[in-house]
Amino acid sequence: MSEKKEPSVWQGFKAFLTRGNVVDLAVAVVIGAAFTNIVNSVVKGVINPLVGAFGTKDLDHYSSCLKDPCVVKNGEAVSGIPIMWGSVLSATLSFLITAAVVYFLMVLPMSKYLAKQTARQAAKEGTQEVIEVTELEVLKEIRDALVAQRGASPGETGQSGGDAR
Repeated sequence: MSEKKEPSVWQGFKAFLTRGNVVDLAVAVVIGAAFTNIVNSVVKGVINPLVGAFGTKDLDHYSSCLKDPCVVKNGEAVSGIPIMWGSVLSATLSFLITAAVVYFLMVLPMSKYLAKQTARQAAKEGTQEVIEVTELEVLKEIRDALVAQRGASPGETGQSGGDAR
């Protein structure tokens, strides 16, 4: 009895890593991290100063106090219960900007491209069907003509051959 060799852990790991979707996912994560840095820079460098025209230049400083008096030192609450809604607003703006850029620069163009590809493929298949139908009709006509010719030939040759003798 021969035993089947199971792939080693290293071979399984290698197969896992070389699958296309794993590599694509890794690339997407790296690009996403880099893109997040860009979006955060836009929020901190452009959006925060625009909001700062009406108040504090840093959204992270916007807060409310649930229990007075609120004293925050070095990012930690010394007294009171502060609600740091400015950082939530900053993160929400970062998310919305990221989502908008991904949608308008990646998802929308890709969906339009795929729709065009599908339409081209459908048109190509439609043309093939028309050509196949046309070829089929021509072949049917040729068949009918041959059948008609065979059916008429013996009678005609029999009559003309009989008259000629």
